[in-house]
Amino acid sequence: MERVLLADDHSLIRRGVQLILKNNLNIEAVGEASNCCEVMSELQKGGYTHIILDLVLTDCMSLEIIPNIQKLYPDLNIMVFSMLCKEIYGEALKQYGVYYYLQKNEDEEETVRCIREFLFDYDSNRYKKRSGESDNPFSSLSARELEVLHYMLKGDGTKEISNSLNLRMSTVSTIKGRIFEKTDTNNLKTLMQLSSLFNINFV
Repeated sequence: MERVLLADDHSLIRRGVQLILKNNLNIEAVGEASNCCEVMSELQKGGYTHIILDLVLTDCMSLEIIPNIQKLYPDLNIMVFSMLCKEIYGEALKQYGVYYYLQKNEDEEETVRCIREFLFDYDSNRYKKRSGESDNPFSSLSARELEVLHYMLKGDGTKEISNSLNLRMSTVSTIKGRIFEKTDTNNLKTLMQLSSLFNINFV
């Protein structure tokens, strides 16, 4: 029996997905979480088979907790449901073995189809074929680099990022350098302008 945890900081999104699960897919066992702390608390209760997870929650970016979720609950199937660009974040999530990524701006028919496949016909292998190289400069960033980018675009400095991600300041500085190199930028202002051009934001 499928039991689904919905993790999104917007209650209307949770309600909408819950209606799809109930009315279109006959899924009644649905839990909710609005932040990363609640996600871990709900999963601790046990019994969940699937999680539909937003990338940006109020207390952290989900990229930060996915490795822990997978370590603690290796049989849990994960789908990311986000407004952020699938071309970039979907590729980064494959590094964690997460192959189901649905953007929130998909129409209802496609949303239902993807969630149905995720719940009843889960097969990550069909998504493992990599497409050709992207023209998007952010598509080459690793999952960790995207985490740091998230805080950089929020305006956090090296010390704040170090505290948020529990990394050495020297490590954060190295990662920031790689981000600038991979995106061919040399300062935060240019990086922010480029991120806006490619619709990379955390609003």
